[in-house]
Amino acid sequence: MATYKEVQGTAVTNYAGDKPSVVEGELWYDSTNQAFKFQYPNTTSAWATGGSLNQARRQLTGAGLNTAALAFSGRGSPPATYYALTELYDGTSWTEVNDMNNATSDPGGNGLQTSALSYGGALPPSYNLTESWNGTSWTAVNNLNTGRYGIRGAGSDNTSALGFGGDTGGTPSALTESWNGTSWTEVNDLNTARAYGAGTGTQTAALNATGFTTVNVANTELWNGTSWTEVNDVNTARNGVAGAQQGTTSSSLIFGGDSPSVLGQTESWDGASWTEVADFNVARYDNAGAGNATNALAFGGTTGSDSAATEEWSSSSNVVQTITTS
Repeated sequence: MATYKEVQGTAVTNYAGDKPSVVEGELWYDSTNQAFKFQYPNTTSAWATGGSLNQARRQLTGAGLNTAALAFSGRGSPPATYYALTELYDGTSWTEVNDMNNATSDPGGNGLQTSALSYGGALPPSYNLTESWNGTSWTAVNNLNTGRYGIRGAGSDNTSALGFGGDTGGTPSALTESWNGTSWTEVNDLNTARAYGAGTGTQTAALNATGFTTVNVANTELWNGTSWTEVNDVNTARNGVAGAQQGTTSSSLIFGGDSPSVLGQTESWDGASWTEVADFNVARYDNAGAGNATNALAFGGTTGSDSAATEEWSSSSNVVQTITTS
């Protein structure tokens, strides 16, 4: 019979406490607690409740990571109220910081908590306005070529972005524009004109999923830096959905939506197809998203009334198991 060392490639070691940097299945002796232990991956995916926004709102936009997120713009109703509010998330709570120059709802957005971009929006004159965030304040920069709201975006910071789709006033758009840090340039259109979907990725590798034409759609398209290609649909057609803004074309997450009932569904993208995973604790749509496919953040939206709820997504972690020897 093979020994443990022959199978695992290492002997059982002695360590005081939970050993760091172990490989999957490695066994060690915890001399502090006088127990044999091993570590294995836990692939359970779930949403957990985080700290609430200071201002409940829908149709807001997000950027950044799950522990360093940015929330900006939004709408409250009734009566209709448009917000220029900006809030920062530190992994526990939200803090209000400097407002945008113009109140709006449903703009496109991308970037990090320290370097982000907002473009378009639903309140005149913000349809084509662009604002750049430097971690402290917003600055007005050059406008989109075509104003719209419900536009979606991708990009790494305030110098590199891609804005696509949107509503030009009752008409869904297929337009795509690329931002170089100074100005917008029109590039190749989406295959399916739509608004209110989910966008993730970068200026050269983006994903656009779901949205609304005259009906909810399930379409997914990938951008390769030059053109859009249709790939496999999501499982549930919907609009008012958010994405993990730091996701990629090979690993992403979308959540929430209206189809036409309020949804809590989360779907995970592996580069080829979508899989339904765990639902929100509070189903909603017109929410915002940040983070990536394994550590995401969802905040705001509406359940029928405006929500301040924040939920944190975790898709995997390592679990230490104690071996019982008596």
